[in-house]
Amino acid sequence: MRIVIAEDAAVLRDGLTHILTARGHEVPAAVADGGALLAAVGEHHPDVAIVDIRMPPTHTDEGLRAAIAIRRDHPGTGVLVFSQYVETRYATELLAAGARKVGYLLKDRVADVSDFIDAVARVAAGGTVLDPEVITPMLNAARHGDHLATLTPREREVLALMAEGRSNTAIADRLVLAYGSVEKHITGIFTKLGLPTAADDHRRVLAVLRYLRA
Repeated sequence: MRIVIAEDAAVLRDGLTHILTARGHEVPAAVADGGALLAAVGEHHPDVAIVDIRMPPTHTDEGLRAAIAIRRDHPGTGVLVFSQYVETRYATELLAAGARKVGYLLKDRVADVSDFIDAVARVAAGGTVLDPEVITPMLNAARHGDHLATLTPREREVLALMAEGRSNTAIADRLVLAYGSVEKHITGIFTKLGLPTAADDHRRVLAVLRYLRA
């Protein structure tokens, strides 16, 4: 296989290169940031790109955004995200283009080099490799999305304004509703999202979090 690596930790980047080349694979580029990754994929047309999530310059989501761009612009290249972080939103977006030639593994949970090489080969061959720790929060987010689908259009408008940090009074003014009507809509939102009254939970915050995750 021809494999491009994007990993900002030099020791791990060199280690992955050694592991792969020692087993007969070609690594034409091993880079440290998302921009260099996109350039390397465009130049070398690899079978697989192994991508970390948090890379320069901001060390937030550069790798995942680059992975999504590869999926869009180079569909023949498999993408294996290899990170210690689970980013549900981007994992879902990564799979939005289809489940072929994609993987997401957590560094701390790969105990055997042979398993890792097998995962790379499966992605290159058109398969899908997902760590269970990645799948679980995606399923949770999907369930939250199902709950949101039960909201009425007006309740969704109210929840969207709650997510903007608007008070009940501000929501009433924006939607030209009576204050009591806003309260009823919010109560309906809490009920449909399965958020009963609890002394140690702030239901308004929890509802907004579910909205943002979905």
